[in-house]
Amino acid sequence: MSANTYPRRVLLAVTGLTPQIVTETLYALAVAQAEPWIPTEIRLVTTAEGAERARLSLLDPKDGQFHALCRDYGLTGQIAFAPANIMVIRDANGTPLTDIRTPADNTLAADALLAEVRTLCGDDTCALHVSIAGGRKTMGFFLGYALSLFGRSQDRLSHVLVNEPFEALREFYFPPAEPCVLHTEKGRPIHTADARVMLAEIPFVRLRDGLPREALAHGAPFASMVSTAQLAIDPPALRFDLKGKALWCGNQAVALPPALLAWYAWLAQCRSSGVGEDGFVRHSDVSPEAYLKIYETVLGRGHSSLEQARLATRDGLDATQFEQKRSKINRHLAAALSLAATPYKVCSRGRRPLTRYGIDLPPGRIVIA
Repeated sequence: MSANTYPRRVLLAVTGLTPQIVTETLYALAVAQAEPWIPTEIRLVTTAEGAERARLSLLDPKDGQFHALCRDYGLTGQIAFAPANIMVIRDANGTPLTDIRTPADNTLAADALLAEVRTLCGDDTCALHVSIAGGRKTMGFFLGYALSLFGRSQDRLSHVLVNEPFEALREFYFPPAEPCVLHTEKGRPIHTADARVMLAEIPFVRLRDGLPREALAHGAPFASMVSTAQLAIDPPALRFDLKGKALWCGNQAVALPPALLAWYAWLAQCRSSGVGEDGFVRHSDVSPEAYLKIYETVLGRGHSSLEQARLATRDGLDATQFEQKRSKINRHLAAALSLAATPYKVCSRGRRPLTRYGIDLPPGRIVIA
C-alpha cells in the first residue's frame, strides 16, 4: 500500500523560532514533488515560544502563511491544521517549557516526542511523514530516533532544504504561486522565482519489529525505550558475582537482596546446567541444597539468615516459595530495567500442579562466578 493512499496522512514536525519550515516542508511535499504527498493533517511539537510563533505566523486567519499556501495551490480544506494540533512540551507540573536548555528539558522533550510518535504509529490507517528541520538539534535527533523505534514501512523522515538567500530570510515561507520581490536584511532585492525548496529524505533503521510487544504499547520514557532497543541489538546476557553480591543484566547492574540474588542465581545455574526439564524446575523435583550452597557463597558461612533459610527449606521446597520469589525478583528487574527486563524475568512453563520455573535465556549467555 503506497503511503499516498492511506486515509490518514500526518506531517509531524518539531519547530522552534522558525515556523517557516512547516510551510516549506508542506510545499516540498504537496507542490514541488513529481508525485505530490498531501497530508490530511499537520501536527507540531514545540515550546511555548515556538507555539506562539506558529499560531501567529502560520494560522492567523488573515495573514497566516499556511492559509496563504493552501489558497495559492488549491489545498484549502484538505489539511487539518489548527492551534489544537500544536503540542507544547510541559514539565511535570504542566507548565509549558519556554525553551530547551537543560538536561531535564531535553528529557521532557524526548519523552513528549516519543509519546507522539508512538501514538501516531499505533494507528494502522496512518502514514507518517516526520520533518526534523526545525527546533533545536536535540529535538530533531529525538524525533528521528523515535521514528526509528516505532516507524513502519509507510513512514518517512526528511529535512527540507532551501537555497540561499531564502533560507535565512524571515519573510520567506514558500514560493508563492505569483512570484514576487522580497528584500534581504541588507536591503538587496531577490525574486521568489529563484527560490528552490527541496526535500532530503533520510533513510532510517526500523527497529519496531525487534522490540517486545509491550514496548510498542507501554508508555515508557525515551531512555527506557533506547535500552529496550539496545537489548534487541545486543543479545541479553546474565553475569553473577556471588561473593561480590553483584548481578549484571547485559551491561546494567541490578541490585537484588542476598536471598533473591541466590535464588535467581540458582535458577540461572539450573538453566545453564540443564537441571530439570530444559533448565526449568518444579518444586517437588529438586532439593534445596543447591540453592543453599549458593546462598552460603553470597552470605558467607554461619550467617543467621542462612540458618533461617535452612530451617525454612528443611522439608523441601514448595510451590509458594517459587511463586513468591519469582514475583519479587521480577519486580526488582522491572524497576531497574523497565521494558528491557522482559528476557531476564523468571518465567513459568506448564499448568499447575506441573508448573516449572526458570530463566528463558540460552545457557551460553549465563555466567556465574
